[in-house]
Amino acid sequence: MKIAVVLFNLGGPDSVESVEPFLYNLFCDPDIFNLPFGQKLFAKLISSRRAPKVAGEYKLIGGKSPINEWTEKQRSMLEINLHKDYKSLDVYTAMRYWNPLTANIVDKVESKNYDKIILLPLYPHYSITTTGSSFNEWNRHYKGDKSKLFFVNDYYINQKYLEAINQRIDETILRFPEKVESEIQIVFSAHGTPVSLVKKGDPYSNHIKQTVEAVMKFRKHSHNHHLCFQSKVGPMKWLEPATAKMIEELASQNKKNLLIVPISFVSDHVETLFELDIEYRHVAEKVGIENYIVMKGLNDSDLFIEALSNLVKEKLNEQ
Repeated sequence: MKIAVVLFNLGGPDSVESVEPFLYNLFCDPDIFNLPFGQKLFAKLISSRRAPKVAGEYKLIGGKSPINEWTEKQRSMLEINLHKDYKSLDVYTAMRYWNPLTANIVDKVESKNYDKIILLPLYPHYSITTTGSSFNEWNRHYKGDKSKLFFVNDYYINQKYLEAINQRIDETILRFPEKVESEIQIVFSAHGTPVSLVKKGDPYSNHIKQTVEAVMKFRKHSHNHHLCFQSKVGPMKWLEPATAKMIEELASQNKKNLLIVPISFVSDHVETLFELDIEYRHVAEKVGIENYIVMKGLNDSDLFIEALSNLVKEKLNEQ
């Protein structure tokens, strides 16, 4: 049996010059910005306006997004892991807004006549703006036998995924001075969404809350914890509390040791390396936080790869 596994991710600019076309692709996505008309014009205007600021952020983290390299690393590790049990299996990466674009991966997969195709998002929590958008893009281009497709919708309380997060938290705790270990506040920062999306039934925010509860239960509530949301864009109301406000609030309560957990991301990229580790570090320093340490992404975590491998195997065992 020939098997294809397709990992879906956001993608990111691979150079400063590709920031604007990357943003253009993002703002063209009807699952995020659904305009009745003029979407391409809107995307052109807003991407050209935002590109200089965003390019400046990428310059501060090495001039490109590391999400591409980390996703390739995860793809490679997963393929090696699955080859132990499945010899005729290929793992692909399909990015939503940058190369390798989903349309190109659909062409590759269709040309090889696989028996089963597992569609596996690198988004543990389901949202129409992430997993839903990736699946919609796949379905727009895929013309083959739909019965070959197996969709993994979410895995926000998968045991190995939770273990991977806790392993990273434990590693990060070791970076704090030993004398403050009991005072550490674990601050889970998730990518926000507009409240209007929640009202329409998008399960993402609820999935995030369940992950946080499961992580803390897993670690027997070792520390105080808090949930907040980052990356707000535009004037509409977004999920709260905002991460910057949470940092200020904890400082006002004399909580000076913050361990920041990027909970909705499975690899480091601009929202962890710039937004959390540079932009919000300035906020923390301004309000007197003494130890502000950002947990690194799951990236090349063996436990996370085991989680992905188990999800693939579960789908392959479905009739």
